[in-house]
Formats: sequence, C-alpha cells, structure tokens
Amino acid sequence: MTTANNKRLFEEVESYRSEAVKFMSNLISYEAIAPESGGKGEWEKANFIQTFLEKIGFDEIKRYDAQDDRVTSKRRPNIVAKYFGENKEKTLWLVSHMDVVPPGDLSLWKTNPFQAFVEDDKIYGRGTEDDGQAVASSVFALKALVDLKIKPKFNVALAIVSDEETGSKYGIEHLITSSVFKKEDLVVVPDAGNEEGSIIEVAEKSILWLKFSVIGKQTHASTPNKGVNASLHAMRLGIELYEMLKSKYNIYDELFDPPLSTFEPTKREANVENVNTIPGRDVFYFDCRVLPSYNINEVLSNIKKLCSLYEQIYPVEVKFEEVAKSEAPPPTSVASEVVQRLKQSIKLVKGIDARAIGIGGGTCAAHFRRAGIQAAVWMTTDSTAHQPNEYCKVSNLINDAKVFSLMSII
Repeated sequence: MTTANNKRLFEEVESYRSEAVKFMSNLISYEAIAPESGGKGEWEKANFIQTFLEKIGFDEIKRYDAQDDRVTSKRRPNIVAKYFGENKEKTLWLVSHMDVVPPGDLSLWKTNPFQAFVEDDKIYGRGTEDDGQAVASSVFALKALVDLKIKPKFNVALAIVSDEETGSKYGIEHLITSSVFKKEDLVVVPDAGNEEGSIIEVAEKSILWLKFSVIGKQTHASTPNKGVNASLHAMRLGIELYEMLKSKYNIYDELFDPPLSTFEPTKREANVENVNTIPGRDVFYFDCRVLPSYNINEVLSNIKKLCSLYEQIYPVEVKFEEVAKSEAPPPTSVASEVVQRLKQSIKLVKGIDARAIGIGGGTCAAHFRRAGIQAAVWMTTDSTAHQPNEYCKVSNLINDAKVFSLMSII
C-alpha cells in the first residue's frame, strides 16, 4: 500500500478509539476464570464477543467448543472469525485468549477488578492487558480492513480462545487438533511485549508446574513435641529446592528475558483453620521456567532426589506431582515471514526496529511451534498482567491494531 493508503487505514483505526474503550469495558465485566481457579469459564464472554463480531461483516465465523463437564455450560468456547483475502489458501492469524486469572487480594485493588475504570489513557481491570488488549486490538484491526473494503493479500483471521492461563487443552490445543491451521499460515500472538513495542518473542522456556505435599503429624500447638510440623518442614523444603535449582541450573542465555531459568514458589494451600493447631499436612507449588538448553526430565530427577533425601533426614513424607509439563519447542526463525512482516509493520507504525527475544514461556505460540507452525509473540504493554490494578493503555491498543491491520497488505 502507498503512504496515503497507510494514512487512511491508520485514521480508520484511530476513529474506533471510543468504541474500543467501550468494548474493553464490556470484556472486563465477564469473570472468565477457569474451573481450576474456582471460576465458571468463558462462555458468557465468548457470546458477547461473537455477537460483536457478527456485526462487523466477517466472511466466516465459526465456533470450535471443547467439552468440559466441570463448567456449567459443559463447553469451553473458541471463536474463529475470518476475512478472506486474494489467496484463500494462506491465513494470517491473530490469536488471543478470553480467560483471565483470579483478581487475588481485593484490598490491593483501587477499584472493582471486574468493573472497568478509565483514567486518562489507561483502562483498569482484571484481564485488561492479559489478554483483553489483544482481543480488542485484533478485532479492531480487522474491522478497519472490512470497513474500508481493503482486500488483503491472504486471509486474515481471529482465533479467540479459552484456557490459555491453565494449560490450553480446551483452547488452542483443541483448535490445532481440529485442523484449523495450516503449516504455511502465519501466526501472531499478542500476549507479551514491552513498553516500546520493540521486542518480538520467538522462543520460550520449558515449563514445569509442580505440587509438593509434606505429611507430618497434626497436634496441639502447645505440645509440638507430640507432632511433626508439616508447615515448618514445607517451608524448609521449599527453600532447599529453590536454592538447589537456582545453583544447579544457572546458565545465562541473553536471548531470553530474564536470561536464566527461574524456579519460583507460588501457590500455597490452606492447611489448618485455627492458630493453635500444628498442621500435619502442608501443600505448596513451584512454577519453573527452564532454559531450552536443559533437559526438564533431568530437572525432575534432581527434584525427586532432594525430596527423597529430605525424607531420610526428617520425619516427614514428601510427595510431588506434575501439574503441568511443557518442553520448549524449537524457536521461530527470525528470518520467517511472520517475523519479517511484523517487523516491517512495527517500523511503519512506530518507527522502531524491533528485535527478537525469548521469554519465560506460557503463550499459545509454543503450541504452534510444537505443531511446526511459525509463530511470533508481540504487543505493546507496561507488563501489569496478573498484578493488582492491571491496566492497558488505550494508545497501545490502537497502535497495536494499526500494526496488525498492515501485516497482510504490505
């Protein structure tokens, strides 16, 4: 497209600003939390999004819902909306997710996490950045192409999925196994980035989510000698695991941000309900993001050895299990068409030369790479995902939409 046509496209996207804020505000009101985290899923949110998409004028809208009896709807929704291009055998996909994590401690929020609060350029609420901004920027990018009747070089499509936050079995994995995508397709996942929009993620680390159960003996807190304090031993074991893993797996890889493997204790389950009882069982979790240069089965083997040694030294039983395990797939080539088109679009919109990096992992891109489909992760973000007072900037949403709208026509 000519510079004049680019300007026309950018102006069209800009004209959606107030509509985009309203759309985002509606998205936030749906508590699309996975059943693993105590939620009822994404059903109502998906219906709202689909109704909105049906008014735009896409050539094709389909649902690929996955069976999940744990939620009231019995299904986890996945929406595919396609705008046909000159070449109907090839598609540029913009992949975003509907589900959000729980808000956490509500006292840390300045406002209701599921009621949008707009202040200056920011929209506050759970799921604004992760991944509402991506849903909105993708939708309005395609809306501009449709409204201006611009025919892209190839199809452009949205895949708006469930279950990204808890493993993707009912989301992007379901779509991949349903043969929705082709090897020659281009995939952009707006689910990680930085404030300048200057990084494109092309590689992810391996992921291990682990659950540790420490079994002792419950007793009255005034007679600790009659029991075995599972909470105390769980804390000690957690620290020993953390120090062993950080020490043993300490290679730096400057492609990644952060440039080393991470091993973080995260969730802890409730043990006893009253202060004056020593718990006989304590459960805690680790989130491990391991550089691809390490074998995660070896990591698991060393964890098992440490747990076994702990049992020999202390009078407790230690059990551990895998909650999630995902080996890092081969990275996307920096020379791939999707990365090069994305770089070119970012340059035209933002005037910057984006560079390739690796991240801790966990986006839908890893599933595409594992299936042999080139995928790049990019968005402009202040990185407030999973935090209290999460927000996205309206200006980031609009400018990201400009980048996506250009990718299939440059």
